[in-house]
Amino acid sequence: MKTRIGTRAALVTALLAVTCSAVSAAAAPEPSIPFANHGGIRDWKADHDRGLWVQDVHRQWYYAKLMGPCIGLPFAQTIGFDTHPLGRFDKYSAIVVPGSGRCIVQSFTLSGDPHPKKGSPRQS
Repeated sequence: MKTRIGTRAALVTALLAVTCSAVSAAAAPEPSIPFANHGGIRDWKADHDRGLWVQDVHRQWYYAKLMGPCIGLPFAQTIGFDTHPLGRFDKYSAIVVPGSGRCIVQSFTLSGDPHPKKGSPRQS
């Protein structure tokens, strides 16, 4: 009888641990820049043809890794941000390089400043 109660207690404890970890993982919001279509983006910097650092109006930097090489991005003076109907820039967005085309975002994460201070390594 004691073994059954101990087994049930262990099973309940394990079930609670799995449930709590699933809830905390689901509660973590994905990074995004809200109102990107209405001035939510302050600055950007190309990472050659493979990605883009984007800064929001609160001066937080993000890194958008692109699906493939984005032709023309390293030399672009202007770009467009395709935010879809929600108006936010995130991992479901794309950028438009004039004269070169549309480049789809593969991942979008928080990042450090791509303009390193003198003597400090670049963060990404």
